[in-house]
Amino acid sequence: MSAQHTGFDKALSIGRPPNIVKLFPNSKALIVSGKVMDAALAQKGRAMTIAANGRNHLVIRGALMAAQKANAAIIIEIAKSEGGAKAYCATNYWNMASQVDQLMNELGITVPVAVHADHYGIKGPKDIAQAKVEIPTMFEAGITSIAIDASHLPDADNLLACLELNPLIPDWAGLETEVGEIKGKEGLSTVDEALFLIRGLNAHGIFPNWIALNNGTAHGIQSSDLGIQVELTKDIHQALEPYQVSGAQHGTSGNDSARLRRIAGETRTTKANVATALQMLTWGVKVNDFGNAELDENKQFIKVPGQGVSEVLWAEMTAYAAERNYKAGDYKNLNLPFENKMLSQPAAIRDRSARAVEDFVYRLLTQVFNAGDTAPLAIEAILKAGSYDLGPKATRLEDPASWTAEKIREKASHLNQDKGAKGDFDD
Repeated sequence: MSAQHTGFDKALSIGRPPNIVKLFPNSKALIVSGKVMDAALAQKGRAMTIAANGRNHLVIRGALMAAQKANAAIIIEIAKSEGGAKAYCATNYWNMASQVDQLMNELGITVPVAVHADHYGIKGPKDIAQAKVEIPTMFEAGITSIAIDASHLPDADNLLACLELNPLIPDWAGLETEVGEIKGKEGLSTVDEALFLIRGLNAHGIFPNWIALNNGTAHGIQSSDLGIQVELTKDIHQALEPYQVSGAQHGTSGNDSARLRRIAGETRTTKANVATALQMLTWGVKVNDFGNAELDENKQFIKVPGQGVSEVLWAEMTAYAAERNYKAGDYKNLNLPFENKMLSQPAAIRDRSARAVEDFVYRLLTQVFNAGDTAPLAIEAILKAGSYDLGPKATRLEDPASWTAEKIREKASHLNQDKGAKGDFDD
């Protein structure tokens, strides 16, 4: 069944949020709230969709083509480190919606798409002050969903930061929150810690669509075989069930398909981020079934001849990296200086880069994440609501009087505050 069914035109007329209508009044692109994505995947059950980090324009193109082919609702996102004010990518919080809208109209994409500001990181008071300036401008630029990530902070400060910034987020927008830094096996999230965050938000009438956990993953290139802890994720999601929050799975690259199928099939996860693998595919770097880039005996990436960028451009990119002593994990910093050079490659090269992403994302959507044919479910959710705003997904269960700032700090004092080792893990 195609997303372009009898309800599409109606969904297009009522399902686009006000910021999208204002920005793109004549568009035929069904850009929607992140709430719609969560509702569609939850409705299908045992399914999650890809949140593709659009580190370059060709990633976005390929991911959208895959979603159309799979008839799947999909999320295009960028994180603060990738696309914030100090970004290492050309795609950013302020141009991503424009790229998505343009490509959807060009390619005839009829599946619903959310535009998500991932990992809007808060690490202290200065970040909160800056957020009060930036977040409104991001929604003005077409963001339809956001992740407030104060997980670097102690639990009380995480919750209090989320409460302070929530008034900046439109009621109709998708919302993700996070507990425990995403950095592999150290400082894993606990049931108590996740409950503390969600209960505190609930008391103040805030009902996130997603919670991201440190459940054993690491961003970027996976260096450990530990991977996602499915049982831990199940335990946390089960504890959170009364609050109707779904899971957001970060750090999928480096985890095998069987483990990702378990996350989709055994937990309440509806959103799964994929970043590094898609970047590598557009470059033509060899990527294994796990989504991990392969390295040769000298710890260098293996460029596949005839795939991704031209051999001449790849040589220029690797020379640039060598001059700066980049390790494998630093290659993400090539995105910004080489975006225009990638787009200036001949059409055949640009097409093969986007097609590599399309093939990879299509396989994930249909064979691993169980997201195929979720586009009609997203449209049905809009039609059922009769609006771009699906409303709150939960109800208030907690007493606000028990969650004042003073009581939040007192409750947090009884939690394990170990966040694990420090590092740059917010991609």
